[in-house]
Amino acid sequence: MEPRYALLTGASSGIGLAIAHMLPQLGYTVCGIGRSFPQDIPSSPSFLPICLDLTRTGELAARVRELRREMPFSLLINNAGVGYFGLHEELNPAKIHEMTTVNLEVPMLLTHLLLRDLKKEKGMIINISSVTAKQSSPHGCAYGATKAALSAFSASLFDEVRKYGVRAAAIHPDMTRTRFYRNADFTADPAQDASLSPQDVASAVRFLLTAPPDCAVTDITLRPQKHRIQRKPQNNL
Repeated sequence: MEPRYALLTGASSGIGLAIAHMLPQLGYTVCGIGRSFPQDIPSSPSFLPICLDLTRTGELAARVRELRREMPFSLLINNAGVGYFGLHEELNPAKIHEMTTVNLEVPMLLTHLLLRDLKKEKGMIINISSVTAKQSSPHGCAYGATKAALSAFSASLFDEVRKYGVRAAAIHPDMTRTRFYRNADFTADPAQDASLSPQDVASAVRFLLTAPPDCAVTDITLRPQKHRIQRKPQNNL
């Protein structure tokens, strides 16, 4: 089998790390982008950690251009995400800019850079969106807006590229047990069935990649069986 290459953002922890562990099982060599990686990350020829700050879009584009000269990417997974929560009037411009850049601009940029390769390889683009893209999100207006835009981009992109054999899909996870909500004033209920695990999302990615080539799944929503969240004690914020 010919080698297959995947570019994955947000690969150093949480959902991204779970996806990075899963992809080599399907024969992929993973170029995983993260701001930083743990010192004890296992060395593997199938996982290449790349330390980059995604908000430095010029550096990101230059590095991806270098990578695509060596690797014919057949998979792009836009997983990295940033969320700040609270009343919209209390967000500062820097946080709004960061969410817009990481959650929307970077996926659009990476898709632009790799799309010709993905057409040649008849590859796939997977955007990790959020369940908030499909509903109102009080105390998360800006974050929800960026994810709604990402989902809209993903849907329109599929209609644009499907005739070339390229598939595009958005996954919409509900609250997942990661450090993503560490700055929020709420957290998941500790019950196992009140939140998702990163492996749940990685399993959805596997489902998309192993679906028959003539069957295009473009939208997956993942929810825990129970819907319960808890407010954090004020002294933990």
